[in-house]
Amino acid sequence: MDKKLLEILACPLCKSDLKYDKQKQELICKNDALAFPVRDGIPVMLENEARTLSSEERLG
Repeated sequence: MDKKLLEILACPLCKSDLKYDKQKQELICKNDALAFPVRDGIPVMLENEARTLSSEERLG
């Protein structure tokens, strides 16, 4: 994931910063407890494509 791209991306719902999980290839929004997939290096910033974080992920 390009660091410059990550700096300008924000959660489409709450506009907060996102954390990149390289291992899972996801962008994480802790505020909304959602993980947006990154497919072939392209962030998919659609709410219906995001998965809900587990309770363990929310705490971590």
